[in-house]
Amino acid sequence: QVQLVESGGVLVQPGGSLRLSCAASVRIFSIYVMGWYRQVPGKQRELVAAITNGGNTNYADYVKGRFTISRDNAKNTVFLQMNSLKPEDTAVYYCFVDFHGSNADYWGQGTRVTVSS
Repeated sequence: QVQLVESGGVLVQPGGSLRLSCAASVRIFSIYVMGWYRQVPGKQRELVAAITNGGNTNYADYVKGRFTISRDNAKNTVFLQMNSLKPEDTAVYYCFVDFHGSNADYWGQGTRVTVSS
């Protein structure tokens, strides 16, 4: 069983920045993929960004150039740096781990990001 605890979600103005953190209860160096999805009410959860244990990254088109994902194996934590935030980035952001590169195996409880003036 893996526990993921997200933090960092707050209310921020358009154009602002946030950094989300996801701390895992296990050593993450061997976890193949970690990343973030987001969800708004009435819509499906969508992939925001992911990073492999080799450092390869994947981003949704709508966040490329604005968001950066990183992982710190020593701290067992994955981060999502979000810059130039837009109101449409408002969502609950969920951290996930995928041990085998197929599907998410575990999810965090979510952290709410609100972008509004």
